[in-house]
Amino acid sequence: MLKGTKIYSIFTGTCPKCQQESMYKTKNPYVLQDVLKINDHCSHCKFRYRLEPSFFYGSMYVSYGVGIAFATAAFVISHLFFGASLNGAFISIIGTLIVFGPIIMRLSRNIWINMFVNYDKEKAKAQEPKI
Repeated sequence: MLKGTKIYSIFTGTCPKCQQESMYKTKNPYVLQDVLKINDHCSHCKFRYRLEPSFFYGSMYVSYGVGIAFATAAFVISHLFFGASLNGAFISIIGTLIVFGPIIMRLSRNIWINMFVNYDKEKAKAQEPKI
C-alpha cells in the first residue's frame, strides 16, 4: 500500500529509487559491526547509494533531530505517563538512546538519502521477473 512513497523507503531501508531491496548488507540493525555497512549499489536498478564521497555525513544532522524525537518520547512516557521523577526520566532517556541507537542511525541515513532521491516507477518495473 505504501510502496512507492518515501515513508516506505525510510522505514524499510530499501533502495530509494526502486524500493526492491535493502540498502544494507545486514537487515538487522543490532549486528553492530554491520550497522552502517551499505551495499555499493542496488542489484535491481543499479542505483549507487553513495552519491558522492562522504555523502552520509549529512545524516548526522538528521540523527540529532531523530534522537531528540526519541528522547522527547521517552521523557513523555516515563515522566508524564508513569510518573517517574526527573532523574528517572533522564535515565529512561539515556536508556532509550542506547537501545534505539542503531535504529536511529539507520533511520537517519534513510531519511537523508530520501531527501535527495525520488522513487522511479520505471526503474522499479524495469527488471521485474516475467511470470
